[in-house]
Amino acid sequence: MRQRPGLAEIALGAALGIGVFLGLQGYNVLPAFALAGLFFLFSQVPGLRAPTRARAAAGPGAIPRVDFDEIGGQETAKKELKEALDFVVQRDRIRQLGIRPLKGILLTGPPGTGKTLLAKAAASYTDSVFLAASGSEFVEMYAGVGASRVRDLFRRAREMARHAGKASAIIFLDELEVLGGRRGAHQSHLEYDQTLNQLLVEMDGIQTDADVQIVVVGATNRPDLLDPALLRPGRFDRIVQVDLPDLKGRLAILEIHVRQKPLGPDVDLEQIARQTFGFSGAQLESLTNEAAILALREGAEAIEQRHLVEAIDKVILGEKVDRRPTPEEKRRVAVHEAGHAVVAEWVEPGSVASVTITPRGRAMGYVRSHPENDRYLYTREMLEGQIRVALAGAIAEDVVFGSRSTGAQSDFEKVVHLARQIVESGLSEMGVVDMESADRARVNEVISKVVQEQEEAVRAYLQQHRAVLGGVAEILEDRESMEGDELRRILARPSLAAVAGTEG
Repeated sequence: MRQRPGLAEIALGAALGIGVFLGLQGYNVLPAFALAGLFFLFSQVPGLRAPTRARAAAGPGAIPRVDFDEIGGQETAKKELKEALDFVVQRDRIRQLGIRPLKGILLTGPPGTGKTLLAKAAASYTDSVFLAASGSEFVEMYAGVGASRVRDLFRRAREMARHAGKASAIIFLDELEVLGGRRGAHQSHLEYDQTLNQLLVEMDGIQTDADVQIVVVGATNRPDLLDPALLRPGRFDRIVQVDLPDLKGRLAILEIHVRQKPLGPDVDLEQIARQTFGFSGAQLESLTNEAAILALREGAEAIEQRHLVEAIDKVILGEKVDRRPTPEEKRRVAVHEAGHAVVAEWVEPGSVASVTITPRGRAMGYVRSHPENDRYLYTREMLEGQIRVALAGAIAEDVVFGSRSTGAQSDFEKVVHLARQIVESGLSEMGVVDMESADRARVNEVISKVVQEQEEAVRAYLQQHRAVLGGVAEILEDRESMEGDELRRILARPSLAAVAGTEG
């Protein structure tokens, strides 16, 4: 279907017609045509054609259909955010008490924890119009463009609120560290600084007694990069931490995402929540989606527990690959993963969820563990236990084959990180140290000593339980996977324990 010409096309055609007519009459129209051409080229330059690309939610004045009840795992963040938004909801009461309304709320936390959803829910909670923009949209190579976009964003927010009959507007700025980075950090030009300065001016100019109250909600996972001027009172007054969900939060998120999905009778969401320590809300949503895809591939009528368990591995490691190791490599990988699993049960009984040597992504094998309870503080003994588990794969290869392989490279990186964490936390023999001024040779010496002590302990344990190690490796080599309960039954067999005792 042919589109009708717009006003711009009609005006351009009329101007060309008049120019041709004047040219035929003997007038010099070349300067006019040159100016028109320059104006046309200037209007087509990216970043100058439109003052801003901020996105309104589904049309002018629309409010995102997201409620706080639809966001799971962030009870503390939701409570803090609601308290801040009550300054908008109870506007008259706040004015009577002489309280200064908040102008900005900063949401900080890892990616995928629901910062954007919280901003949309804030608009629904306050019955405000909603505009969203990314920090990268305000930065261009042309001086002054970013600042003009900031001015236009605040102007549009007021106009949309008035048009929709709303008393407030919420401007959501994602990736705030791009727009609000520390001034002076960019040596090439001052466009970044000019854009930030304009944002500071606009936030200072937000009138608390105006007909439209504007609240700026920023989101970042790098608050350390923000300019201090943004964080002073009167700008971003409240900082709301949006952390990774705990066990209760993960269970709530899973329950939200499986509402529209058929579940089998064997599904235990609490068990899945325990096995997903460290998952963000976005990863949990992906987990339930991947489980549904697995059920679809099999032609199943409902999602079963095994689909959810396999989806955990897929979210962590990726899809299964066609890469097939040689028999010698398969045997070595089985011994390597068996070493991780056996020592993990020694360090923390009941922690192993599953063991597999099926290649996924870049990993040849994987031991998935889950603690009985979420942990946020670690003692030296706990960190040393994690070092033992990370070292166990390479040492198991050494015990069985007399040599190691390159498959332990990532394990060693984790070992060094954990040992360094012991030193940096003041848990080593060095005591409390300033890592910036500490003697690097001394620090490396202490790290090596910590690793060597744990390596000796793991080697002694695996040599004593070599029969168990071999038995687990044979099962993995034959079936490629093993559940944690089966591993614990093997470790509890008296016959294997007796054999291991005679070998020790």
